[in-house]
Amino acid sequence: MELQVSTKYLKIVANIKEMIAVGEIMPGGKLPSENQLSVQYGVSRHTIRKAISILSDQGYLVSMHGKGTYLVDQHKTKKSSSNIGVITTYISDYIFPQVIKGIDEVLTSNGYSIILKNTGNSQKKEAICLEDMLTKDIDGLIIEPSRSEVLCKNEDLYFEFAVRHIPIVFIQGRYLQMRDEPAVVMNDKLGGYMAAKHLIELGLRHLIGIFKMDDYQGNERYKGFVKALKESGIPYDPDDIIWFHTEDRRSKPATMIHYMISEGRLIDGIVCYNDQVALDVLNVLTAAGIKVPLDISIVGHDDSFIAKNAPVKLTTIYQVIRGDGSGYAHGEDQRKRTKV
Repeated sequence: MELQVSTKYLKIVANIKEMIAVGEIMPGGKLPSENQLSVQYGVSRHTIRKAISILSDQGYLVSMHGKGTYLVDQHKTKKSSSNIGVITTYISDYIFPQVIKGIDEVLTSNGYSIILKNTGNSQKKEAICLEDMLTKDIDGLIIEPSRSEVLCKNEDLYFEFAVRHIPIVFIQGRYLQMRDEPAVVMNDKLGGYMAAKHLIELGLRHLIGIFKMDDYQGNERYKGFVKALKESGIPYDPDDIIWFHTEDRRSKPATMIHYMISEGRLIDGIVCYNDQVALDVLNVLTAAGIKVPLDISIVGHDDSFIAKNAPVKLTTIYQVIRGDGSGYAHGEDQRKRTKV
């Protein structure tokens, strides 16, 4: 039976190759659906998938989730250039210089050059960067998606990379429509959990969480925060969560904490999306005469230079930029190591 199935999908592979050779399927042309091919060849969808997988591995076809399977335009494929495109949301801000440095070191040590661009965390600017990269001779693309929790508006451009057989690796998250694509992400849920758990272990019960709504990291850190509350028997109150977006990242967290303090809200611990937010919160608390960590404890995320150089050294979640992926929370009152 296995031999019969194998013979079927190999015959389909040969037949499609013949159709390509005689021009019945043109470059960039879309193949019929799996159901249609199943009926056409009188075989199961599993057999069709096997044939398509072989043709994809051999460079004839490319499939994209929700769009279908297409014949690769061999004229658009590029020869090896030893260039890798890298697109991040920012370049010079915060932890990004170190992230880019790590990427560049690995690429350089393997004989590749880097072509670098940034999007400002805008999908519109991301489209411009992707279009420009398609004009370059690159062997692959590393990209941090802009607003990774928002549906991608640039699917057609990503599909063009697939058609040209230019592999893409996402970092720091990926779009919902591309959830099956390769990605390198940290365990942000664990990071949020560690931050909240640390405060809870200090005996604090009135916690505020500040998270970014439009990216993967913020949503995952929020999930970890909620998990720690649940495990500790602390009731969840949505009013204890401050959500912010890219546009108001430097104003809303601090403003909301200011309002909460002014209203007499009982707060003894704050889990912040990252160290930038933690510093902004620290400044608000200091201006209000509130001592950190004596009155209110703060935990940041990323172990950035901000945490080390703030007026009060901030407890933060450490994530290695390169290495074995180990991390730990640390600060004035925390030195416990654990995995992130």
